[in-house]
Amino acid sequence: MDAIDSVDSSSKDDLPLEQQLETLIERLQETQDKNSELQDKLLDITAENSKFLQKLERLNHENQQLRQPPLFIATVQEISKEGIIIRQHGNNQEAITVSRPELHDEIEPGSRVAVNSALSIIHILDGETDLRAQAMQLDKCPTITYDDIGGLDKQIQQIREAVEIPLENPEIFKMVGVEPPAGILLHGPPGTGKTLLAKAVANKTNASFIKLAGSELVHKFIGEGSRLVRDIFQLALANEPAIIFIDEVDAIASHRIESKTSGDAEVQRTMMQLLASLDGFDDRGNVRLIAATNRFDMLDEAILRPGRFDRIIEIPFPTEEAREKIFEIHTKNMNLADIIDFKLLSELTPGRSGADIRAICTEAGMTAIREERTEISSDDFFTAIDLLIQDNSASEDNISKTFA
Repeated sequence: MDAIDSVDSSSKDDLPLEQQLETLIERLQETQDKNSELQDKLLDITAENSKFLQKLERLNHENQQLRQPPLFIATVQEISKEGIIIRQHGNNQEAITVSRPELHDEIEPGSRVAVNSALSIIHILDGETDLRAQAMQLDKCPTITYDDIGGLDKQIQQIREAVEIPLENPEIFKMVGVEPPAGILLHGPPGTGKTLLAKAVANKTNASFIKLAGSELVHKFIGEGSRLVRDIFQLALANEPAIIFIDEVDAIASHRIESKTSGDAEVQRTMMQLLASLDGFDDRGNVRLIAATNRFDMLDEAILRPGRFDRIIEIPFPTEEAREKIFEIHTKNMNLADIIDFKLLSELTPGRSGADIRAICTEAGMTAIREERTEISSDDFFTAIDLLIQDNSASEDNISKTFA
């Protein structure tokens, strides 16, 4: 090795000085390029290391939060010398507790607060309405209009007088000196158009529309149903003019009975809150209530008295003339092969509801599709009617066998 180096050194010494200088300059440039490359790699590694450190810090923070005990939601009932009386949500247990010193002056009865496992108040929560109530508010109006409802001209006129006029022109009631109807109850057999009427009202007016089913107000824990009723009416007041539509209201407004079960008692408490919201001490504002039911006979007398449901509208099975109009409505966008005798179809469907007629039109279209046709003929409607009658007969036979 020494011999090779000596030979290489001696060979370099033999080179002219200019060539030796050029060689040294090339080696210096290579060293500088390599150093620059290593510095770039170092910067990349440093940046990547910084990202990992940030991610590690975030994960440690999330882990620390997950390891902390959860906070519970409660409502302040009373503030006394002994302390702050709260009621926990869910189990409805009451307790006397304390709060952080900086929160004491901000806490008042009715405040929603977050408490720890020791029931000490940690945070004051926003007094927003229940998110379930907010979810019931429609952001988009339904597309159903009064023109899409056949055979209910009288009922449409009644509901427009009771809902649309008070919402759009409340001054006229003040000039006349009367209060507008508080609530409208729609009752009748299933499929006759009660929900369609509510959708048409929502489409026609510019009012906020809140929809729910009566079963959504039935809850397991004491006070949850009545609290949701209060939140729904508060939401309506905050967005007035507003319409509240309760479908299947008999779920919470049936006859009160002497029952010892907690479930029945909770349903009755929810109904009493609904009665108070309809006709209580608080101002109802420009809020109209529409309710619908198939079981009018089950409703409690207290909810039917004037001042709560001032206008009770029956939605019966359509007449022969109404059925003819309903057939025309449901077939206006269908590709019909020839002129359909809607009068004959209405004569063949006595006692059928609007929902039944819609099902017949849909089945007629399915018959054409099944036979790979793009046009619907009169025979398709006759086939659909026969099929509907057979299905209903089979259902009635099954019910008879069940109760036999």
